[in-house]
Amino acid sequence: MEKPNVSLTPLQPDDRNRFILDNQEAFKYGALEEFGCRDTHFEEDGEIISRATIEKSIDDGEAYRIICDGQIAGGVVVKVDGENGDLDLLFVSPKIHSKGIGYAAWREIEKRYPQVKVWETMTPYFEKRNIHFYVNRCGFQIVEFFDAHHPSSFSRERGTEENDEMFRFRKQMK
Repeated sequence: MEKPNVSLTPLQPDDRNRFILDNQEAFKYGALEEFGCRDTHFEEDGEIISRATIEKSIDDGEAYRIICDGQIAGGVVVKVDGENGDLDLLFVSPKIHSKGIGYAAWREIEKRYPQVKVWETMTPYFEKRNIHFYVNRCGFQIVEFFDAHHPSSFSRERGTEENDEMFRFRKQMK
């Protein structure tokens, strides 16, 4: 497979709504692929990840569009605090999965933030593609599993513990 030509460009204000819709489409695709139309893992009606959650991520972090061969291919939001980085969102359009675009975007993030020594991210337990991607492609390790018996701080902030089964990943940079 040929290495994709991927770059990251800062999210522009006039692209914010499309970014949110593209992110929701990518996350919904994974849930529907796993559970079909009977899925009950939605934060808001019909969406795995709510508009409010994505907007908060964009507002609190640095958002980029993933550009592949001159076309929008997905998006990413990171939060960096000194040597600690949080990969808050990373998504690739389901229409172009399995082409190495997500991995190329991750490599661009690593290059852009060389000061980060430890990266963390989370993904829902049912996102097998994401789990494979983070562990087998990007070198993250699973360090925690959140559920009703061990809720995340995100669940506690919202006052809800249901449907928040998530893996937390960490990557120690060399």
